[in-house]
Amino acid sequence: MTDVAARIAGAPISWGVSEVPGWGWQYDPETVLAQMRDVGIAATEFGPDGFLPDDPALKAKTLADLGLRAVGGFVPVVLHDPSHDPAAEVLRSLKGFVAAGAGTLVLAAATGQDGYDDRPVLDSLGWDTLLANLDKLAAIAAEHGVTATLHPHVGTMVENAADVDRVLQGSTIGLTLDTGHLLIGGVDPVALALKHTDRIVHTHLKDVDAAWAAKVQAGEVGYTDAVRQGMYRPLGGGDIDIAAIVGALEKAGYGGWYVLEQDTILQDRPNGEGPLVDVRASIEHLRRLAEAV
Repeated sequence: MTDVAARIAGAPISWGVSEVPGWGWQYDPETVLAQMRDVGIAATEFGPDGFLPDDPALKAKTLADLGLRAVGGFVPVVLHDPSHDPAAEVLRSLKGFVAAGAGTLVLAAATGQDGYDDRPVLDSLGWDTLLANLDKLAAIAAEHGVTATLHPHVGTMVENAADVDRVLQGSTIGLTLDTGHLLIGGVDPVALALKHTDRIVHTHLKDVDAAWAAKVQAGEVGYTDAVRQGMYRPLGGGDIDIAAIVGALEKAGYGGWYVLEQDTILQDRPNGEGPLVDVRASIEHLRRLAEAV
C-alpha cells in the first residue's frame, strides 16, 4: 500500500471558482476552504488570481489558519509570443508560492484571449518561443525551490496529442497529467501515464463523460457549454480509468499530489451542499483506490 490517501488535494474549480470571466456564480474563499477541511482534504491549489489575497504573507496565512497546506497553483501565461516575456508574471506568482511553502507551479500556455472555446494555430516561431519559455520558466521556478510543470489544457496552445508530443520532444519541463483535459483534447491519459511516467510530476484527477468529450472534439458544442451540461463527473462516474492511471503512476514511483478537480459552472447559488456532494464522492472513490494500490 502507498500513501496515496495522504496526497489528495483540492482545487477551487470544483466549487465553480474559475479565472474565466462570466464562468458562473462564485463561492467565497472562506466557504470553499472550510468545506475542503471539513471533508478531510489537507491541501489545496490556490485558485485564480483574486481568490486568495494577493499579498504573499496573507495568502499563506489564509491557508495556514484553516490548517490547509499549499500545493501550488494554475498560472496561465502567454508563452508563444516572441514580443512578450512571461518571466515577470511568473515571478510575481512565485512570491506567493514561496511564502506559503507551495512546491508546484502549474503553467498553461494561454492563448491571450479569455476562455477556452477557441485557440489560434501556432507557426514555427511561435512553437520555438513557447518551448524556450517553458525551459526558461522551469529554471526560474527551480531557483525558488518550486517545480514548474506544463498543463495540457483545452483551449490553450498545448491541447492535443501532437501538441503534447512537441512539448515532450522539445523541452525538459515536467507535465501535469490532467486526465480530463487530455481526454477532451484527444489524448489517452492512461497511455500517457504508462509511456511518460518519468515526465509526470503533478496530477489533476477528473472524470469525464466521453460522449460530451467527443462532441467537443467534433466541434458540435463549445467547451464551456459542455462543462455547463455536466461533461465532468465525480471520480468513478465517468469514462476514464482512474484506477489504471493511479496504479501506473504509483508503480513508477510517483510521489506527487493527486488534485481532485471537477470543473463546475454554477448557474446560481446552490441550495443545500451544492458541489460538496460530488467532491465527497470523488474523495471516497480515490480513497478506495488508494487502499488497493
